[in-house]
This record gives sequence, C-alpha cells and structure tokens, in this order.
Amino acid sequence: MALEPYDHLSDADFNRLASFIHGYSGIKMPLSKKSMVEGRLRRRVRAVGANSLDEYCDYLFTDDGIATEAISLIDAVSTNKTDFFREPDHFRYLATEAVPALIRQGLVGRSAPLKVWSAAASVGAEAYTIAMVMRELADRQSPFRTQIVATDICTEVLKTAVSGIYPHAMIAPVPEDMRHRYLMRGKGPMTGNVRMIPELRAMVTARRVNLMERPYPVDRDMHVVFCRNILIYFDRPTQAAVLTELCSHLLPGGYLFMGHSETLAGFNLPLRQVTATVFMREDGR
Repeated sequence: MALEPYDHLSDADFNRLASFIHGYSGIKMPLSKKSMVEGRLRRRVRAVGANSLDEYCDYLFTDDGIATEAISLIDAVSTNKTDFFREPDHFRYLATEAVPALIRQGLVGRSAPLKVWSAAASVGAEAYTIAMVMRELADRQSPFRTQIVATDICTEVLKTAVSGIYPHAMIAPVPEDMRHRYLMRGKGPMTGNVRMIPELRAMVTARRVNLMERPYPVDRDMHVVFCRNILIYFDRPTQAAVLTELCSHLLPGGYLFMGHSETLAGFNLPLRQVTATVFMREDGR
C-alpha cells in the first residue's frame, strides 16, 4: 500500500506524538522535526496496516497500540549517528591516562576486569572501538580483561552490535593495523562487509536500556561510562536525572566520557573534570 505524497500529520497528532516520545524516551521533538517524523513513520504506517499517518496515530494511542507499537515507534524516530573512533581524543585519554590510573590503583588487573558501559551505543561502533583500544593496551601492559556493556533504546541497532558486522565503508576511521588484527572480511554474500573477530565480540554484551526507566539494569561498579551525544536530545531536568543515575553506576575514581557538545555546567554531581569532556567520579558524594 503506497501512501499519498500529500499525507501529513495534523498538528494535533504531531503534538500527541511529540509528547509521547518525550515522555517515553526523553527525546525532545520540536515542531521543526515534523517532516522528519512523517518520513520515518511512513514505513510503520504500512507495517500496522493503517491508511494514513493520522490513522496510525489513532491506532498508536489505543491500549493495544501502545503495547505493541511503542518500541517500533521509538526505533523509527531515534537518531543513530555513530562512527568508529568518533572524537578520537577520548580513546587516547582512555588508553594513556584513565585505564593506566585504574591499574595503578589496583582497581583493574589480572583478577579484576575493566568494566565499561557504552550508553546510547547505537550499532556498537563505540563499544568495539573501546574493545580494540583496550585489547591493544592489554597486549602492551600487564594483561587485563575488558567487559563492555553496550546499551541503546533502539532494538534494531543493537542487532548490529550483537552481530559485529559492518559495511566496509564504515571502518575507514579504523587504523590499518587494527583492521588486520580485529576485522574479518566477508566473502560470498557477505562481500563488502567486515566482522569483528570472535575475541572482540565476546568482550561486548548488548542490551536494550531506556535511560528514562530507572533504575538501569546495569552493574553499579563500572570503571568507565561513555555517554556521548545523547544528552543534547534531552531537556535540562532529564539531563540532570540521567547524569545522577549514571554516576550511581560509576565507581569512585571511575571516568565519565561525554560528547564535546555537552556540558555539566549547573549540575550538582560527584564529578570533577580531568580533561575536555572527561570527568572523574569523586569519593564521598
């Protein structure tokens, strides 16, 4: 069934959708994003057998619609921009400063794995970048294991994180030597793709986490939390609530990495800045 090109959401239905999306996921959806939302929802209109966007909304806001369609709706409207080695200074700091400090303190070592949470992980590029960098560090220094939990609200992107399969064009930022060590080239029907080696895939556990639903189903003894480029989609009260909860999952002396367009200014949190957009959890708060 093809939708008519002039099919649009009424302002009333867009406002209902925006309110629901914000309440469910924390994502702000201003009127300026109406065309984007319309475009992304047209596939969902077809999937549920509706005849128009407004009819889709009528279905969504029933008990059955909310129960069966909410996750697919959020999958459709979520922004999942990610790259390998995005904001590379963070990974340099992780390898040269943060993890060596954790090792010196005895928080990480042969019997104590490094525990990292990649929040808003999308397809897993951030998590596997961390895995590659930590594997390199462990090979150069005293060996330690790394456990990475990659979470996202979007179920579709997490399937990619689990498989560890990516189009070859996406790995351009990965250094050539790391490509040889950690990536397998696809053959036959998989030509044009690469896959993370089994050792790296074993380091990453992917699960769905909605940052609006607290408490988070993640351990509270993480050494490192990456939460980058997601807070910009939240309003200030939501940012404060999410950051407070993230801190409760971070060990004293652990590190929080944020996006370069994000700030902690005005928040009362047990963190002190150690370098640009990197913060350390302090004791006693």
